[in-house]
Amino acid sequence: MDTSADIGVIGLGVMGANLALNLADSGQTVAVYNRTPSTTMDFMAGEAVDKDIMSSVSLEELVDCLERPRRILLMIPAGNPVDTVIEDLVPLLEPGDIIMDGGNSLYTDTDRRTSSLTDLGLRYLGIGFSGGEEGARHGPSIMPGGSPDAWAVVEDMLKGIAALAPDGEPCCEWVGPGGAGHFVKMVHNGIEYGDMQVIAEAYDLMRRGMSMGPTEIGEVFARWDEGRLDSYLIEITAAILAESEGGEPMIDKILDAAGQKGTGKWTVIASMELAEPTTLVSEAVYARIVSSDPALRKTLAGVFSEPTGEISDVHVDDIESALYASKIISYAQGFRLMSRASKEFGWDLDMASIASLWRAGCIIRAEFLGDIMRAFEAEPDMEDLTTADFFKSALKEAIDPWRKVVAASVAAGLPVPAYASALTYFDGMRSERLPASLIQAQRDYFGAHTFERVDEPRGEFFHHDWDLD
Repeated sequence: MDTSADIGVIGLGVMGANLALNLADSGQTVAVYNRTPSTTMDFMAGEAVDKDIMSSVSLEELVDCLERPRRILLMIPAGNPVDTVIEDLVPLLEPGDIIMDGGNSLYTDTDRRTSSLTDLGLRYLGIGFSGGEEGARHGPSIMPGGSPDAWAVVEDMLKGIAALAPDGEPCCEWVGPGGAGHFVKMVHNGIEYGDMQVIAEAYDLMRRGMSMGPTEIGEVFARWDEGRLDSYLIEITAAILAESEGGEPMIDKILDAAGQKGTGKWTVIASMELAEPTTLVSEAVYARIVSSDPALRKTLAGVFSEPTGEISDVHVDDIESALYASKIISYAQGFRLMSRASKEFGWDLDMASIASLWRAGCIIRAEFLGDIMRAFEAEPDMEDLTTADFFKSALKEAIDPWRKVVAASVAAGLPVPAYASALTYFDGMRSERLPASLIQAQRDYFGAHTFERVDEPRGEFFHHDWDLD
């Protein structure tokens, strides 16, 4: 084993341990440290045996064994723990050393840390890793941002552990300065919330609305996975629905209360702050919140009776169309949000490159992302994904079955918040005139907030002397 390490990894949870193993397999000598010594000992006696990995009993020992410029990857919980470890590391480091945060940190925290460490002569990267345990071990999607001059130092190392897209390109590329990498990862996770919700709604419509069993529904998802919905989440949904325990579907043994770790919520908050609606992600977040209180839902089901109506005149192909159209809207909203952030913060994000990063390794990997990449390659400054010829045609074909599914679901009392919100957003965006004129009149009436006029240039505001008698 080498006496010096190429990179240090702090934090040996599932993601940290697997990234350390991945780095070692790619030819790097890795030094690891965990604040709980027994965790380090178990790791070194287990999967790290015979790997080019050395353990450290302290941060000082970890730093001392690293080649210069030192490269340290933090795989610890977001928030205060990151600030605490950085505070402990700073006195041990030298100008030019690089700290990388690979957790799901809030992008504003990453922006702040990048700026403060730059002032100290250190370099900081906020890196989004996606792919879960399997991706970390064998090839994640990697979204690095932060100090631009640090990228050249770690580029080969990170690309060496990344997933490979179908064309052989590593799913790892520079995103932008400051908090750009963690912002893109945040939006990725928000879209992931949406993808999971549109899939769950399709399952519910087939299960409760069409009285299909889990095995039969799983076969439908398996068929969809061979078409335009080809994706990791559709693939695992088919596998989940085929699973049984004790002769009963495994899905029926799982409590219907969905958890969340916050990145979906952050996406919605950012969308409000930047005035770019992510309505489908918002509904996906709220759907999880609604699910989280099964006791209250049971009470209300007893008071009002649970919806059990069959959806009529709807085929599984119609549901596939509703899912696909809603998915298009969700991604269109996500990319609009990233575009707005790019302009607001001066990040110069490359949308085609971002779509390329998500083609493999990450949770939302799908054939669909290749279509998005090609759309942005053809029109880098495209304002809205729905205007691209490929997606425009897909939406036009999907409108009727999409509307039919939403209407039938509402009539049957089955909730489809993602499909309905996506359709409502779509209808709003394609309406040349909306009732917002009345809202502006109301605001001016009770608060003299003024309004713009259709017969005057944008940016000029007027107040009307309303008859208040």
